[in-house]
Amino acid sequence: MSRTMECGGAGLRRADLGSAELTSAESAAQYLVDGCLADGPVGAVGLEIEAHCFDAGVPSRRPGWNELMSVISTLPPLPGGSVVTVEPGGAVELSGPPCADAATAIAAMRSDRAVLQASFDQAGLVLVLLGADPLRPAERVNPGDRYRAMEMFFRASRTGAAGAAMMTSTASVQVNVEAGPRARWADRVRLAHALGPTMIAIAANSPMIGGRFTGWASTRQRVWGQLDSARCGPILGESGDDPANDWARYALRAPVMLVHSPDPTPLTEWVPFADWADGRVLLGARRPTIDDLEYHLTTLFPPVRPRGFLEVRYLDSVPDPIWPALVFTLTTVLDDPAASDLASAATESVATAWDRAAQIGLRDRRLRNAAMCCVQLAADRVPSELEESMRLLVALVEQGRCPADDFADRAVRCGVAGAVTEQARGGP
Repeated sequence: MSRTMECGGAGLRRADLGSAELTSAESAAQYLVDGCLADGPVGAVGLEIEAHCFDAGVPSRRPGWNELMSVISTLPPLPGGSVVTVEPGGAVELSGPPCADAATAIAAMRSDRAVLQASFDQAGLVLVLLGADPLRPAERVNPGDRYRAMEMFFRASRTGAAGAAMMTSTASVQVNVEAGPRARWADRVRLAHALGPTMIAIAANSPMIGGRFTGWASTRQRVWGQLDSARCGPILGESGDDPANDWARYALRAPVMLVHSPDPTPLTEWVPFADWADGRVLLGARRPTIDDLEYHLTTLFPPVRPRGFLEVRYLDSVPDPIWPALVFTLTTVLDDPAASDLASAATESVATAWDRAAQIGLRDRRLRNAAMCCVQLAADRVPSELEESMRLLVALVEQGRCPADDFADRAVRCGVAGAVTEQARGGP
């Protein structure tokens, strides 16, 4: 996530402790509890948007690493201050800085996406906002040692296909919000999870992967669900009343994926981080350090991840006309107290319907009703510059449709490659 939400005190880590050796799982847990969430007001928002990169003339071709780097190296300064990175499969990510509110973050990201897309267009490449690559087989183009080691880990843990798809064929809109006042942490974290199925149904935009329909509106969510729940499942404990301790338990029970020795080396056996910290197992012939724990946290992918702030990670990447309204809806029902109460009540009956939301989206009546409540709450509060985006999103939800339905219709009408090309030209 690079800089997003790490300025102004939110999410700051104790870098000077990095080389300190952990002497027990208890000391690791205390470190996690102390840094889990930051006490403060809500309001600030950071955004990250991933887009699949296609050759405009031959959509079935995956642009290579050097090709992508050549375009990125010529980018002018981005007006909104985003950082550009490339995902393992060549998806291009913009990570925006923290902004005072959602509308400001959206405006900054819109401006940066326009500059980025124009530069890629000049190179004959297009950036397409879809939750999963509908056309090409999974393939890694990023040569980074981390991603090569992750590939090896997933193969060794018998989730090679899902791991490869997750790394190289999925893309998301990530929304980062402040943790809020300490007294409200438990309620806020519970709500961020409870909203998950409804927001997944609204944002579902991946009916295909690798050239085939999957029967899921959000194949991206399905792929994540096929991975180890100890690494990718929700972090909530039984009561959800203590999110800091829930996160510490989650992180310490999760198996270690990679150990730096000094390059990232994948583990082939199941070793919870707690066992390493307690000295029951020595990895790399040593105990872990704070740096090892921090790196371990980067290999955990729950749908809501605490990093001082809250990373909301469960949204498919959706087209330019509607992602601003999607972001505004989520931040409104999280940050506006009156909207939060109403959204919590509206989504209660579907708060755990993760798979159903991903599979059938808004065709589920209860999910559709919850979605209508959430988008209407946002529409009632939307600033003028986001009214058109919100109008499009509300219209989709009213029809019981999600972006996946539009893309599926395109794919049936003009083939998958044609649908990718059409989506690249714009339109919801």
